[in-house]
Amino acid sequence: MTHIALLSQTSKLDYLGPMLQEAVPALRYSVWPDPACLDADVAVCWNTPPGLYERMPRLRLVHSIAAGVDNILPGTASAGLPVCRVVDEGLTRGMVEYVLWAVLYFHRSFDTALRQQRTRTWHRPTLRLACDCRVGVMGMGRLGRSVAAALRNQGYRVSGWARSAHAIEGVQVHTGQEALDGFLAHTDILVNLLPLTADTRGILNESLFSRLPAGAALVGCGRGEHLVVEALVAALRRRHLRGAVLDVFPQEPLTGDSPLWAMPEVVITPHMATMASPQAVVQQVSENIRRLQQGQPLINLVDVARGY
Repeated sequence: MTHIALLSQTSKLDYLGPMLQEAVPALRYSVWPDPACLDADVAVCWNTPPGLYERMPRLRLVHSIAAGVDNILPGTASAGLPVCRVVDEGLTRGMVEYVLWAVLYFHRSFDTALRQQRTRTWHRPTLRLACDCRVGVMGMGRLGRSVAAALRNQGYRVSGWARSAHAIEGVQVHTGQEALDGFLAHTDILVNLLPLTADTRGILNESLFSRLPAGAALVGCGRGEHLVVEALVAALRRRHLRGAVLDVFPQEPLTGDSPLWAMPEVVITPHMATMASPQAVVQQVSENIRRLQQGQPLINLVDVARGY
């Protein structure tokens, strides 16, 4: 009998248990902090408590409930454990919708209109065509490629930046650290969809913001740990950056004393850009359990060394 542990230190995952039981014959599950989790064969996770895998001698697979895996990876490499993630078309559509809204917010000057409303000011902003707005997407994974293609289809001038080369019709993709300056210099709205790795942690910092054109805007919906909050606050206060739409933060929930709450240039959303449906999570986890039992290749396997 396969034993699944539902592990998280920040989210309630117990709703997945009955659904997985229905999908996988002869399955039992435990929910952390139940000590029975330590005897599980498969860990289904989001933000795993530190050091837990080392206490699970029977563990054979670690499975994220989302596309991201950075908060479930620590400890998997040393244990030689395979890690899988969820790939969901609904999750991709949700991210595309969120980014389209955020880009429109700046492109169509809704940020300006809202500030004017607070002061009862009637002034019509200049209408810019989408083709005059340069959007740069950092991260050319599945989400980044889909977002870039959707923005291109809306008429925006879209460029991308990634560690490795990608070919996307109508999108100029800059590759490697040496191409970052050129990418940033021609970006009016920067969309961050990078995976979180040792190289990308803190990448949204003072140096990066200073290389964007004056008046650029940020859309942050990758990982909260990409952002150096103090650097963003400083760039906004000196008006080098026009504004930011932020869905993820280094510490969540965002603490009440964060200066971001009170900044009119900032829109804060509570990590709601997108998420995989429970049905997609269950379908892909149960398929990987079946493959694990039968010795077949796993789907949506993560390169643990690269972190995505």
